[in-house]
Amino acid sequence: MLVAWVHFKKRWIKKQPELKPQLKSSGTQRAALVIRDNIRHRRDIEHAYLKAIATAEEEIIIANAYFLPGRNFRKALIHAARRGVRVILLLQGKIEYRIQHYASRALYGNLLEAGIKIYEYHKSYLHTKVAVIDNYWSTVGSSNIDPFSLLLAREANIIVIDHAFSSELRANLQQALHESNPVSARYWKKRAWLDRLLNWISYYTLRFLQGTLGYGQKSTRI
Repeated sequence: MLVAWVHFKKRWIKKQPELKPQLKSSGTQRAALVIRDNIRHRRDIEHAYLKAIATAEEEIIIANAYFLPGRNFRKALIHAARRGVRVILLLQGKIEYRIQHYASRALYGNLLEAGIKIYEYHKSYLHTKVAVIDNYWSTVGSSNIDPFSLLLAREANIIVIDHAFSSELRANLQQALHESNPVSARYWKKRAWLDRLLNWISYYTLRFLQGTLGYGQKSTRI
């Protein structure tokens, strides 16, 4: 009886048609999942940002909780601003992690001098990791723009190329910008030397930690 059941089961399995999912496109949006890991996709998220920034023509809005971009990322933003692109950064205003907060502020001077607008969000803790470029390219995900997210942690972002989606996301960012405090370039130059020292000590401390972890590659070093 058992042998008969085994043979019957084999015949039944053999005769079953192969089931394949039938996927149909819906709508006109284009989207892609971009991940970061320590094997094959170490810089995929950063490269997606850099490519979009390099081709921006009108506006770049980036909202990020922990903003400590590497040299190439900073250069890309500065070059965009100098060729006439409106570059706006919405960053964490409330202190959550002190060393990251002060280290990020060490970079404000060069960014402000290039004409980049910086806003700090103080209403609550900012955990947003999104960007909208030219009201057409946008990304939403888990990756901050800092050494930990771009060089060490496992992260995932969705990139969407769609005007309607980007417009809605941009409108939400504009609302957050209205609730934030702009950082004045003139005020920033007049800060007390003790504040400047604290910023740079924090910055070089993080840079040292990055180097000791072995993630100081040339293309993404801070």
